[in-house]
Amino acid sequence: MLARDPASEVVFLLDVDNTLFDNDRFKTDLDARVQRDFGEPAREEYWQLYERERERLGYADYLAALQAFREGREDDPDLLRMSGFMLDYPFAERVYPGALEAVERLHELGTPVILSDGDVVFQPRKVQNSGLWEALRGRVLIYLHKQNMLDAVQRRYPARHYVVVDDKPQLLATMKQAMGERLTTVFVRQGHYAAEADVAETKPPPDLTIERIGELATFDLQQFSPRASGTPAPVTTAQEST
Repeated sequence: MLARDPASEVVFLLDVDNTLFDNDRFKTDLDARVQRDFGEPAREEYWQLYERERERLGYADYLAALQAFREGREDDPDLLRMSGFMLDYPFAERVYPGALEAVERLHELGTPVILSDGDVVFQPRKVQNSGLWEALRGRVLIYLHKQNMLDAVQRRYPARHYVVVDDKPQLLATMKQAMGERLTTVFVRQGHYAAEADVAETKPPPDLTIERIGELATFDLQQFSPRASGTPAPVTTAQEST
């Protein structure tokens, strides 16, 4: 059973990159800009540094990669313009179609919250300048490794039931293992991680799979029910309980 008062007892935890925001498109634009300003060998070097920093930090950090890329190029004025390109990127143009409508629908059903991995500068900037910060009414959590912060999330946003929406099925499985039937996992099949994922091998599999984030704009609470042995659990809404 989910909740009698959906506005106070259901919390929706929404990922950002390739869930609400088309991060693959941002990376494509960044790749083209690096090649334009620095050439093909430098482009390859930047992405090697990016992968090195991601391995070291455990999350994507475009600015850390740019800082490493700076070595040997300190007198190149294009380097300074590159940081401006990243921070002043038109993030709002890369919010997925239907994402804001989905967020508004979730406000009607419960409490939507952004739950993202990322650094402390670029990721908040993206959320703010994309309009997502305002759309989520300031309910934004950004951690180094969000799957390790579920206790903190529940303390900050207590609820009887949680729904997490993400493009990485293995991450969803990790969260499901930690929270059990108090969590419904929703896999959104957007972006390269989702395309490359082998959902059939994910244990436990996502409770729900959608093709586009905009589909959530038509959902009701019944569709977010946790599943027991593949069968949706019963739901009591405010109207049904009166």
